[in-house]
Amino acid sequence: MIKFSNVQLGYGRKPVLTALNFEIQKGDFFGIVGPNGAGKTTLLKAILGLLKPIKGEITFLKNGRRRKKSTGYVPQHASVDEIFPITTLEMVLMGRYAKMGIFKRPKNRDYKIANKMLKNVGMKNLSKRNYRELSGGQKQRTLIARAMVGEPNILILDEPVEGMDIQGEIAIMELIKTLQTEYALTVILVCHDLNIVANYVKTLSIIHKNTLKLGPVDSILNEETMSKVYGTQVKIVNIDGQKAIISKLNE
Repeated sequence: MIKFSNVQLGYGRKPVLTALNFEIQKGDFFGIVGPNGAGKTTLLKAILGLLKPIKGEITFLKNGRRRKKSTGYVPQHASVDEIFPITTLEMVLMGRYAKMGIFKRPKNRDYKIANKMLKNVGMKNLSKRNYRELSGGQKQRTLIARAMVGEPNILILDEPVEGMDIQGEIAIMELIKTLQTEYALTVILVCHDLNIVANYVKTLSIIHKNTLKLGPVDSILNEETMSKVYGTQVKIVNIDGQKAIISKLNE
C-alpha cells in the first residue's frame, strides 16, 4: 500500500533518515521502533504527508497503481489540546470533517457513524462526558474512534499505550487488533514498548544509524539486533506463549 523509493528524510538540508527502500503491504500490522531521537517521528510525519522527502518518492498504491491515501491518525492522548470543553461525541465527530467539510454541520449519517464507532471502542455510555474528564485509556479509545470515523484503510498510531498500566495496554492493543480484523485495516504503530511490539506486530522496522532494518517480527526481533540498537544487553524469553524482552539491568 505504501512504497518508499530511495527516500531521504530530514529538515532543511540535514538528513535524519537515508536510503529508505521498503513497502508496507495491505493488511499488515507494521511496527516502528528505535531509540529516542532515532527518527521515528520523522518517519511518521512522512507517511502522514506532513514532511516531504529531501530525495526519493513515497507513493500510495492499490493493485499496483497510485491512489489517494486514506489514513486515520491516532496521536498520543497527552498531546491533544484540552482547552476547549467538548464532549466525547464532539471529539469523535471531528474525525468526520474531511468527509463533511470543516465549516458544515454534522448530518444524521455523521452522528450515526460516530455513535457506532463509540460503541465499537467501548465508549458509547460516555458520549456526553466532557473529554477532559476521561481517564487516559478512555481518551485513547476516543481518539481511536475519531480516527476510525473517517473510514480509513490505514490506521496510524503514535505510542497508543503511553502512560498506561499493563491491563490498560493489553486492552488498547486488543481493541486495535479487533478493529484491524473487522475493518480490514493496515495498521502502522510507533511504540517504544518492545514487549507490546513483540506480541502484536507482524512486520517490524527498526531505526538504527539513520536507516531502517525491517522484516518479520519473529526473525528481526532477536537478542543480537536489539542489543546493538539499544546499546545494552537484552534477553528475549517466552512465557506462556508471550515474548518478554528483559534488559541486563533487570535480570
